[in-house]
This record gives sequence, structure tokens and C-alpha cells, in this order.
Amino acid sequence: MSDRRILRLTGADAKSFLQGLVTNNVDRLDGGLVYAALLTPQGKYLADFFLAADGDAVLLDVEASLAEGLMKRLNMYRLRADVQVEMTDLQVQRGTGEAPDGALMDPRHAGLGWRLYGSEGGDDGSDWDAIRVAHCIPETGVELGPESYILEAGFEALKGVDFRKGCYVGQEVTARMKHKTELRKGFRTVQVEGAAPVGTEITAGGKPVGTLYTQSGGKGIAYLRFDRATGEMQAGDARVTWQA
Repeated sequence: MSDRRILRLTGADAKSFLQGLVTNNVDRLDGGLVYAALLTPQGKYLADFFLAADGDAVLLDVEASLAEGLMKRLNMYRLRADVQVEMTDLQVQRGTGEAPDGALMDPRHAGLGWRLYGSEGGDDGSDWDAIRVAHCIPETGVELGPESYILEAGFEALKGVDFRKGCYVGQEVTARMKHKTELRKGFRTVQVEGAAPVGTEITAGGKPVGTLYTQSGGKGIAYLRFDRATGEMQAGDARVTWQA
């Protein structure tokens, strides 16, 4: 998987350092992969990634285009903590069949199979878009971008946020969205007749409703404004419907 980069965090404070920054509970690393995100202080998405225990160190598996920026951001937060962040040459294999020795299960959904870190990358040819669309799993750089809020992106269902772990960057906004407001927008799997380019605006009755993203097998991932997403909708030449 050449679209991923693996960082390694070492030092006595590596885990506690991450615990104060990311959306999920780093103490769960002993149980396998942890899916998490780093947010802005305003609660908006910066990067999502997997964390894996590597002895006393922590591996961080992130989309390649975000790796350099994330590394700089982590070093900015490092201050006096005993933690070092380095880019590695490790690669990722993934698949949905029988997991090889040393593989770790993707925590977001059972349908996403396993991930294995080592000297070789690649996957088993699974139809990843079809899996993501079926289970409404957004992807970095496609559905997930700088304006995303993780609860609208479904991070709670994807086991990417812990509401009991304590403070982290952007925690206050995320907690407020969880406990004090009702989500009015978010990603949902929709029915699609036809096809439209990723990022096509969805309209209903001439009014903007949202945006259509990845499509597969007559379905798609859409970001919707729920109060307007009723009846028949259009995304370019495609017909879109959603059952709330």
C-alpha cells in the first residue's frame, strides 16, 4: 500500500503524549489496532490513522499525503515530553481473507479485514470501495477533509472516538456535539441510479442537499443535510434516494 506511511513514536512518554492529543484511548493498544484522529482546537479533522503497539514504541499508520504534516504537528506538540517521532520504511499489507501471522484486525468494521506491518506492502484485491460504501466508511482525502467533524463522519460507529478517556485536542467541541446537539448533517449510504463524479453536489427541488462521493454497486457515500434529504434527489445525471 504505497498510499500509506508509517511513523514510529518512541520514548518514555510516547503513549501518554498521544493520549493527550488523539480522539481515542491509547490504553487500548494492548488489544490490537486503535483507530483515531487528530483534530484542530476547533474540533475539525486534521488526520485519521491507526495506532499499533511495537514493543514500547507506537506505530502510526497514516495516509501518505498527510504524513509529513502530521509529523510536524506532533513535533510541535512535543515540547519537553520524552518522545521522538520518525518516519519508517515499514509498509502495510491488508486483506479480507484469512489473516496471516502478526496481522491485526481493522477496528472500524469486521468487513475491512486485517492489516499487517512489515517490509512488504499490498492487498489481496478486495473491492475496498464496495466495502466502504456498504458500511458508510469515509476515506482520507475522499470523504474526509479539513472541514470534517468526526461525529458527522461516523467516528463513533467506527470506534474512532472515546468519550470517557479525558481531554485531547478538540475534545470540547466534539463532546458538545455528542451531548448537547442533534446532528443535522453527516455521511450516509444512499441509493444511486446512474453515476456522478466524486464531489458532485446533490440537490432536491433546486436546493442544495449535500455531496455525493464514492459509488459502488448502485450505492454511494453521501454527505447530507438530513432535513432536506427527502424524496428524489439529483447529483448531476444520477438519481439519489435515501431512507432515513
